Amino acid sequence: MHFEIVGEIEQVAVIASGLGIRERKRLWKTYGRGAWRKRKGVAAIKLAGGARVTAELHWAHGIGKKEFKIKRILAQAG
Repeated sequence: MHFEIVGEIEQVAVIASGLGIRERKRLWKTYGRGAWRKRKGVAAIKLAGGARVTAELHWAHGIGKKEFKIKRILAQAG
C-alpha cells in the first residue's frame, strides 16, 4: 500500500532492538550495519486514493528511517 506521511510522527516508541530484531541480517545486508531499532508511532497519512487517515506506523531506524508500514488505521482524518 502506497502512502505519504503528512505531518509529524507522534508517540514514538522503540519496540525491538539488538538481537530482538528478527530481520537484522537483512537490514544489515540491504542498508549496512548500524544500531538498528524497530520503532512505532502515530501519524496522519494520505493514502494512494487521496483519503487522509490517522494510522499506527512501524519502521526500522538505524541509518535513517527505512521501510515504513501501516499496522492499523486508527481514525479517519477530517
